[in-house]
Amino acid sequence: MSDAERPLPGAWGITFLVFLFMLINFADKAVVGLAATPMMHELKLTPEQFGLLGAAFYLLFPVSAVLAGVVADRRSAKPMLLAMALLWSVVQFPMIGAATLPLLIGNRIPLGVAEGPAYPVAMHALYKWFPDALRALPTAIVAQGASAGVILAVPALNWVIVDYTWHWAFGALGLAGLAWAALWLALGREGTLVDPPIAKAQPADASKGGAVPYHLLLRCPTLAATCLVGLASGWGLSLVLTWFAAYMTDGLGFSQTLGGDLTVLPWVAGSAVILLGGWISQTLSERGWSSRVSRGIFPCSTMVLGGCILLLVGAPQATWLKLVLLVFGMSIGSTIFVVVPIIVSEVVPQAQRAAVLAIVNSVTTLAAIAAPLVMGVVLENAATRLAGYDRGFLLLGGLMTVGGVAGLLFIRPEIDRRKLAAAIRQPSSPRGQP
Repeated sequence: MSDAERPLPGAWGITFLVFLFMLINFADKAVVGLAATPMMHELKLTPEQFGLLGAAFYLLFPVSAVLAGVVADRRSAKPMLLAMALLWSVVQFPMIGAATLPLLIGNRIPLGVAEGPAYPVAMHALYKWFPDALRALPTAIVAQGASAGVILAVPALNWVIVDYTWHWAFGALGLAGLAWAALWLALGREGTLVDPPIAKAQPADASKGGAVPYHLLLRCPTLAATCLVGLASGWGLSLVLTWFAAYMTDGLGFSQTLGGDLTVLPWVAGSAVILLGGWISQTLSERGWSSRVSRGIFPCSTMVLGGCILLLVGAPQATWLKLVLLVFGMSIGSTIFVVVPIIVSEVVPQAQRAAVLAIVNSVTTLAAIAAPLVMGVVLENAATRLAGYDRGFLLLGGLMTVGGVAGLLFIRPEIDRRKLAAAIRQPSSPRGQP
C-alpha cells in the first residue's frame, strides 16, 4: 500500500477528537427531548408548543451550515470547530435559572446556529486525513459520536433531571463543551491530504482549483437522491431527539426514570448498525463492488426495510412488541448516516466538498424542522396520546420507504462522477500561459 493509500500519521487521534465533538453535539440535541415531560409540566406547554421548541433548534441550522461549509472550503477547519464548540457551550448556561418558552426558544436558535455546521465541517476536516477508500470506518466511528452522545449522556442527564431538575442538565452540557474546546485547542490539527482529481483525465490541479457549476451539482441524480434519503433519515432523527422520551412516559406510561433510560434503545441499536453497516460497506468496496452497490443499494435497502417495519407500529399489540418494532424500524437503516458524506466526497471535487456536504445536511434539516411540529399537531388532534404517537411514527415509516426507494433507483456515484468530471470548470491560467 502506497503512502497515498494510507491515513496520515495521527489520523486516528484526530478521529477520536472529532468523535468526542459529535458526542457532545448530540447530547446537546437530546437534552430537550429527554426533559420533555417535566419541562412541559413545569411550563404548562401544549404538545404543539413543545413541537415549536423542538423545531426552533433547526430554524437557522441550514443557513449556518451552508455559510460555514463555503468558508470551510477556503479556511482551516480547526478554528471553525473550536468556535462552534465555544458558542454552543456558552449558550447553555442561562438555562440554569428560571426559564420561559421564549427564553427556551431564544436558547435553541443560537445553539442550532452553532451546531448546524458541526457534522459537515467535522466530516470535511476528517477527510483531510483519510483517502477515499478508507473513509467508511472513520466516518462510522464519528457517526458513533452521535449515538454515544445519547447512550452515555442520557443516564447521567436523566439523573440530573430527576434529582436536580432539568435546568442543571443544560449547565452540565455547557461545561462538557468547554472541556472539549480546551482539548481541541491543545491537540487538534489540520489534515494535509488532497483528494485526486474528480476524474483521471483531468489535470492534476483539478481537485484543488477546478469546480463544477453548482446548478449541475444540485441537479445531479446521485446528490438529489442522497438529499431525499437525508430528508427521511433527518425526520426520524428529529423525532427520536424531540419526542421519543415523551413517547415512553406520555404514550406508553413509563416513569421519567425508566422512560428516560429507555431513550437509549434506538441509539444502542443504531450504534451497532452503524458500525456493522460501515464495515460491510467498506468491505464491499475493498472487494471490488461498485459504489452503487456498497454505498447505494445496500444501505438504502435497509432503510426501506426499516420503513416497512414502522408501518406495523400502529397495529394493536403489546407494549413491549410496539417498542421492539419502533426501535428496530428506526435503527436498521442507520448505515445511511455513514454513506451520505462518503457519497458526497466521492462525487464532488474537494474544493467544493464542505459546501456540498453542508447543502445536503441543510436539506436534511428541513425535515428536522418540520418533524417536531407535525408530531405536535398530530398529538393535539388525536383521540389519545398513544394514537397520536402511532400516527406520527406511521408517517415516518412512509417517508423512510419512499426515501429508500429513491436511493435504490438514483444513487449511482460512478456514473454521475464521470458526468460531473466533464463539467469541471478549470481555474483561469495566468496571462501568457497555455
